[in-house]
Amino acid sequence: MKIVFMGTPDFAVASLDALVQANFDVVAVVTAPDKPAGRGQKLNESAVKKYAVEKGIPVLQPEKLKNPEFIEELKSYQADLQVVVAFRMLPVVVWNMPAKGTINLHGSLLPQYRGAAPINHAIINGEKESGVTTFFLKEEIDTGDIIMSDSVAIANDETAGDLHDKLMSVGAQLLVKTLHAIEAGEVTEQPQPQSDDLKHAPKIFKEDCKIDWNNSAQQIHNLIRGLSPYPTAFTALNDKNLKVFKAEIEDKEPGIAAGGFLTDGKTYLKFAAKDGFIKLLDIQYEGKKRMLIEDFLRGMRL
Repeated sequence: MKIVFMGTPDFAVASLDALVQANFDVVAVVTAPDKPAGRGQKLNESAVKKYAVEKGIPVLQPEKLKNPEFIEELKSYQADLQVVVAFRMLPVVVWNMPAKGTINLHGSLLPQYRGAAPINHAIINGEKESGVTTFFLKEEIDTGDIIMSDSVAIANDETAGDLHDKLMSVGAQLLVKTLHAIEAGEVTEQPQPQSDDLKHAPKIFKEDCKIDWNNSAQQIHNLIRGLSPYPTAFTALNDKNLKVFKAEIEDKEPGIAAGGFLTDGKTYLKFAAKDGFIKLLDIQYEGKKRMLIEDFLRGMRL
Protein backbone atom coordinates (compact mmCIF):
# COMPACT_ATOMS: atom_id res chain seq x y z
CA MET A 1 0.00 0.00 0.00
CA LYS A 2 1.13 3.51 -0.80
CA ILE A 3 0.41 5.71 2.22
CA VAL A 4 0.22 9.49 2.63
CA PHE A 5 0.59 10.51 6.29
CA MET A 6 -0.98 13.71 7.64
CA GLY A 7 -0.03 15.14 11.04
CA THR A 8 1.80 17.94 12.81
CA PRO A 9 2.87 17.58 16.49
CA ASP A 10 5.02 15.11 18.46
CA PHE A 11 1.97 12.91 19.09
CA ALA A 12 1.87 12.23 15.32
CA VAL A 13 5.62 11.57 15.01
CA ALA A 14 5.38 8.39 17.12
CA SER A 15 2.76 7.01 14.69
CA LEU A 16 4.71 8.04 11.59
CA ASP A 17 7.87 6.43 13.00
CA ALA A 18 5.95 3.23 13.82
CA LEU A 19 4.74 3.00 10.19
CA VAL A 20 8.27 3.58 8.86
CA GLN A 21 9.73 1.00 11.26
CA ALA A 22 7.05 -1.49 10.17
CA ASN A 23 8.20 -0.97 6.55
CA PHE A 24 4.99 0.60 5.26
CA ASP A 25 5.46 2.62 2.07
CA VAL A 26 4.95 6.21 3.25
CA VAL A 27 5.20 8.11 -0.06
CA ALA A 28 4.56 11.62 1.31
CA VAL A 29 3.74 13.60 4.44
CA VAL A 30 1.28 16.49 4.73
CA THR A 31 1.90 18.84 7.66
CA ALA A 32 1.33 22.43 8.80
CA PRO A 33 3.25 25.30 7.16
CA ASP A 34 6.33 26.58 9.00
CA LYS A 35 5.40 29.25 11.55
CA PRO A 36 7.42 32.14 12.99
CA ALA A 37 8.16 31.60 16.69
CA GLY A 38 10.15 33.20 19.50
CA ARG A 39 11.66 36.67 19.75
CA GLY A 40 13.52 36.40 16.47
CA GLN A 41 10.38 35.13 14.70
CA LYS A 42 12.49 32.36 13.21
CA LEU A 43 10.46 29.92 11.11
CA ASN A 44 9.63 26.84 13.14
CA GLU A 45 9.11 23.47 11.42
CA SER A 46 6.53 21.01 12.71
CA ALA A 47 7.76 17.89 14.52
CA VAL A 48 6.38 15.75 11.68
CA LYS A 49 8.23 17.78 9.03
CA LYS A 50 11.53 17.46 10.90
CA TYR A 51 11.09 13.68 11.08
CA ALA A 52 10.05 13.36 7.41
CA VAL A 53 12.99 15.43 6.17
CA GLU A 54 15.37 13.31 8.24
CA LYS A 55 13.92 10.15 6.64
CA GLY A 56 13.86 11.60 3.10
CA ILE A 57 10.06 11.51 2.81
CA PRO A 58 8.56 14.25 0.54
CA VAL A 59 6.75 16.96 2.53
CA LEU A 60 3.65 18.94 1.48
CA GLN A 61 2.72 22.05 3.51
CA PRO A 62 -0.45 23.59 2.08
CA GLU A 63 -1.86 26.80 3.58
CA LYS A 64 -5.30 25.72 2.34
CA LEU A 65 -6.32 22.11 1.86
CA LYS A 66 -8.69 22.98 -0.99
CA ASN A 67 -5.92 24.68 -3.01
CA PRO A 68 -6.09 23.14 -6.55
CA GLU A 69 -2.29 22.91 -6.80
CA PHE A 70 -2.12 20.98 -3.53
CA ILE A 71 -4.96 18.66 -4.62
CA GLU A 72 -3.14 17.88 -7.88
CA GLU A 73 0.16 17.27 -6.08
CA LEU A 74 -1.55 14.98 -3.56
CA LYS A 75 -3.21 13.02 -6.39
CA SER A 76 0.17 12.55 -8.07
CA TYR A 77 1.31 10.29 -5.19
CA GLN A 78 -1.52 7.84 -6.01
CA ALA A 79 -1.92 6.80 -2.38
CA ASP A 80 -3.99 3.72 -1.61
CA LEU A 81 -4.65 5.01 1.90
CA GLN A 82 -4.25 8.23 3.88
CA VAL A 83 -3.48 8.21 7.60
CA VAL A 84 -4.36 11.21 9.78
CA VAL A 85 -2.96 11.74 13.28
CA ALA A 86 -3.38 15.10 15.09
CA PHE A 87 -4.07 17.18 12.00
CA ARG A 88 -6.78 19.60 10.93
CA MET A 89 -10.19 18.85 9.48
CA LEU A 90 -9.97 17.58 5.90
CA PRO A 91 -12.27 18.59 3.03
CA VAL A 92 -14.17 15.79 1.27
CA VAL A 93 -12.02 16.12 -1.84
CA VAL A 94 -8.98 15.17 0.26
CA TRP A 95 -10.26 12.40 2.54
CA ASN A 96 -12.26 10.78 -0.26
CA MET A 97 -9.28 10.58 -2.61
CA PRO A 98 -7.59 7.19 -1.92
CA ALA A 99 -9.17 3.89 -3.01
CA LYS A 100 -8.98 2.46 0.54
CA GLY A 101 -10.11 5.71 2.15
CA THR A 102 -8.60 7.81 4.95
CA ILE A 103 -8.20 6.63 8.53
CA ASN A 104 -7.74 8.68 11.66
CA LEU A 105 -6.17 7.88 15.03
CA HIS A 106 -8.10 9.64 17.80
CA GLY A 107 -7.02 10.01 21.45
CA SER A 108 -10.18 8.67 23.07
CA LEU A 109 -12.45 5.64 23.16
CA LEU A 110 -14.93 6.78 20.53
CA PRO A 111 -17.76 7.70 20.46
CA GLN A 112 -16.83 9.39 23.75
CA TYR A 113 -14.78 12.61 23.63
CA ARG A 114 -15.09 13.58 19.99
CA GLY A 115 -13.34 16.87 19.34
CA ALA A 116 -10.04 18.71 19.55
CA ALA A 117 -8.98 18.05 23.17
CA PRO A 118 -9.96 14.50 24.19
CA ILE A 119 -6.95 13.90 26.47
CA ASN A 120 -7.53 17.10 28.48
CA HIS A 121 -11.27 16.61 28.87
CA ALA A 122 -10.99 12.97 29.99
CA ILE A 123 -8.85 14.02 32.96
CA ILE A 124 -10.82 17.21 33.68
CA ASN A 125 -13.92 15.01 33.96
CA GLY A 126 -12.17 12.62 36.35
CA GLU A 127 -12.24 9.58 34.07
CA LYS A 128 -10.43 6.44 35.22
CA GLU A 129 -9.95 5.11 31.69
CA SER A 130 -9.08 6.49 28.27
CA GLY A 131 -7.71 5.05 25.06
CA VAL A 132 -7.19 5.39 21.33
CA THR A 133 -9.40 4.56 18.37
CA THR A 134 -8.77 4.11 14.66
CA PHE A 135 -11.66 4.88 12.33
CA PHE A 136 -12.49 5.74 8.71
CA LEU A 137 -13.08 9.43 8.11
CA LYS A 138 -16.45 10.66 6.93
CA GLU A 139 -18.24 14.01 6.72
CA GLU A 140 -18.93 14.78 10.40
CA ILE A 141 -15.89 15.09 12.64
CA ASP A 142 -14.86 11.95 14.60
CA THR A 143 -18.01 10.02 13.61
CA GLY A 144 -16.67 7.47 11.10
CA ASP A 145 -16.87 3.70 11.45
CA ILE A 146 -14.54 2.31 14.12
CA ILE A 147 -11.81 -0.11 13.07
CA MET A 148 -9.97 -0.83 16.34
CA SER A 149 -9.50 0.63 19.82
CA ASP A 150 -7.26 0.07 22.82
CA SER A 151 -7.78 1.31 26.38
CA VAL A 152 -5.45 2.55 29.15
CA ALA A 153 -6.03 3.27 32.83
CA ILE A 154 -5.73 6.82 34.20
CA ALA A 155 -4.08 7.11 37.63
CA ASN A 156 -5.39 9.56 40.25
CA ASP A 157 -2.43 11.92 39.92
CA GLU A 158 -1.85 11.53 36.16
CA THR A 159 -1.67 14.73 34.11
CA ALA A 160 -2.71 15.39 30.52
CA GLY A 161 1.00 15.28 29.64
CA ASP A 162 1.37 11.82 31.19
CA LEU A 163 -1.71 10.50 29.40
CA HIS A 164 -0.60 12.12 26.12
CA ASP A 165 2.70 10.20 26.22
CA LYS A 166 0.98 6.94 27.13
CA LEU A 167 -1.59 7.26 24.32
CA MET A 168 1.09 8.36 21.85
CA SER A 169 2.83 5.00 22.28
CA VAL A 170 -0.31 2.84 22.46
CA GLY A 171 -1.80 4.72 19.48
CA ALA A 172 1.26 4.12 17.31
CA GLN A 173 1.05 0.38 17.98
CA LEU A 174 -2.71 0.34 17.29
CA LEU A 175 -2.17 2.17 14.00
CA VAL A 176 0.34 -0.44 12.78
CA LYS A 177 -2.09 -3.22 13.75
CA THR A 178 -4.90 -1.40 11.91
CA LEU A 179 -2.87 -0.96 8.72
CA HIS A 180 -1.85 -4.62 8.68
CA ALA A 181 -5.56 -5.55 8.94
CA ILE A 182 -6.52 -3.15 6.12
CA GLU A 183 -3.71 -4.49 3.95
CA ALA A 184 -4.86 -8.07 4.56
CA GLY A 185 -8.53 -7.15 3.92
CA GLU A 186 -9.45 -8.29 7.43
CA VAL A 187 -11.18 -5.15 8.70
CA THR A 188 -14.65 -5.32 10.22
CA GLU A 189 -15.94 -1.77 10.63
CA GLN A 190 -18.30 -0.93 13.47
CA PRO A 191 -20.62 2.09 13.17
CA GLN A 192 -20.31 4.41 16.17
CA PRO A 193 -23.25 4.09 18.55
CA GLN A 194 -25.46 7.18 18.64
CA SER A 195 -26.43 8.57 22.05
CA ASP A 196 -27.49 11.84 23.66
CA ASP A 197 -25.26 11.07 26.66
CA LEU A 198 -21.92 11.37 24.90
CA LYS A 199 -19.15 13.46 26.48
CA HIS A 200 -17.48 15.96 24.18
CA ALA A 201 -13.94 17.36 23.91
CA PRO A 202 -14.12 20.86 22.40
CA LYS A 203 -11.10 23.11 21.93
CA ILE A 204 -9.92 24.68 25.21
CA PHE A 205 -9.76 28.48 25.51
CA LYS A 206 -8.05 30.65 28.12
CA GLU A 207 -11.28 31.28 30.05
CA ASP A 208 -11.68 27.50 30.48
CA CYS A 209 -8.34 27.40 32.33
CA LYS A 210 -9.23 29.80 35.16
CA ILE A 211 -9.68 28.01 38.48
CA ASP A 212 -13.06 28.52 40.15
CA TRP A 213 -12.36 28.08 43.85
CA ASN A 214 -16.10 27.61 44.53
CA ASN A 215 -15.83 24.17 42.96
CA SER A 216 -14.98 21.05 44.95
CA ALA A 217 -11.32 20.25 45.66
CA GLN A 218 -11.61 17.15 43.44
CA GLN A 219 -12.98 19.16 40.50
CA ILE A 220 -10.18 21.71 40.84
CA HIS A 221 -7.52 19.00 41.16
CA ASN A 222 -8.86 17.35 37.99
CA LEU A 223 -8.82 20.68 36.14
CA ILE A 224 -5.18 21.29 37.12
CA ARG A 225 -4.18 17.75 36.04
CA GLY A 226 -6.18 17.99 32.82
CA LEU A 227 -4.51 21.23 31.74
CA SER A 228 -0.94 20.33 32.75
CA PRO A 229 1.53 21.02 31.25
CA TYR A 230 -0.47 22.91 28.60
CA PRO A 231 -2.46 25.14 28.39
CA THR A 232 -2.23 25.18 32.24
CA ALA A 233 -4.79 26.08 34.91
CA PHE A 234 -4.29 29.48 36.52
CA THR A 235 -5.51 31.73 39.31
CA ALA A 236 -4.77 35.27 40.50
CA LEU A 237 -2.27 36.08 43.23
CA ASN A 238 -1.49 39.73 44.08
CA ASP A 239 -3.18 40.78 40.81
CA LYS A 240 -0.86 38.60 38.75
CA ASN A 241 -1.48 35.26 37.05
CA LEU A 242 -0.24 32.14 38.80
CA LYS A 243 -0.10 29.00 36.63
CA VAL A 244 -0.49 25.70 38.48
CA PHE A 245 1.15 22.60 36.99
CA LYS A 246 0.82 20.27 39.96
CA ALA A 247 -1.14 20.28 43.19
CA GLU A 248 -2.63 17.93 45.74
CA ILE A 249 -5.83 17.80 47.74
CA GLU A 250 -5.81 18.38 51.49
CA ASP A 251 -9.06 16.90 52.70
CA LYS A 252 -9.76 19.28 55.56
CA GLU A 253 -12.54 21.78 56.31
CA PRO A 254 -11.11 25.09 55.02
CA GLY A 255 -12.54 27.47 57.63
CA ILE A 256 -11.84 30.37 55.25
CA ALA A 257 -13.71 31.63 52.18
CA ALA A 258 -13.23 29.79 48.87
CA GLY A 259 -10.30 31.37 47.01
CA GLY A 260 -8.55 32.49 50.18
CA PHE A 261 -5.10 31.08 50.88
CA LEU A 262 -2.89 30.06 53.78
CA THR A 263 0.93 29.85 53.79
CA ASP A 264 3.81 29.53 56.23
CA GLY A 265 5.94 31.55 53.80
CA LYS A 266 8.40 28.65 53.48
CA THR A 267 7.00 25.24 52.59
CA TYR A 268 3.34 25.48 51.60
CA LEU A 269 0.78 27.64 49.85
CA LYS A 270 -2.75 26.29 49.85
CA PHE A 271 -5.98 27.73 48.49
CA ALA A 272 -9.42 27.02 49.93
CA ALA A 273 -11.92 25.21 47.70
CA LYS A 274 -15.56 24.62 48.58
CA ASP A 275 -14.80 21.51 50.65
CA GLY A 276 -11.05 21.34 51.22
CA PHE A 277 -7.68 22.80 50.30
CA ILE A 278 -5.59 22.62 47.15
CA LYS A 279 -1.88 22.61 48.01
CA LEU A 280 0.18 24.04 45.17
CA LEU A 281 3.35 22.07 44.38
CA ASP A 282 4.65 23.18 40.97
CA ILE A 283 3.82 26.69 39.71
CA GLN A 284 4.80 29.60 37.50
CA TYR A 285 4.20 33.16 38.65
CA GLU A 286 3.69 35.82 36.01
CA GLY A 287 7.08 37.15 34.86
CA LYS A 288 9.02 34.28 36.47
CA LYS A 289 10.13 30.79 35.43
CA ARG A 290 8.38 27.58 36.45
CA MET A 291 9.43 26.38 39.92
CA LEU A 292 8.57 24.26 42.94
CA ILE A 293 6.50 25.99 45.60
CA GLU A 294 9.35 26.05 48.17
CA ASP A 295 11.59 27.93 45.71
CA PHE A 296 8.78 30.37 44.91
CA LEU A 297 8.07 31.11 48.60
CA ARG A 298 11.75 31.63 49.30
CA GLY A 299 11.80 34.67 47.02
CA MET A 300 8.28 35.97 47.58
CA ARG A 301 6.50 37.61 50.53
CA LEU A 302 2.77 36.92 50.62
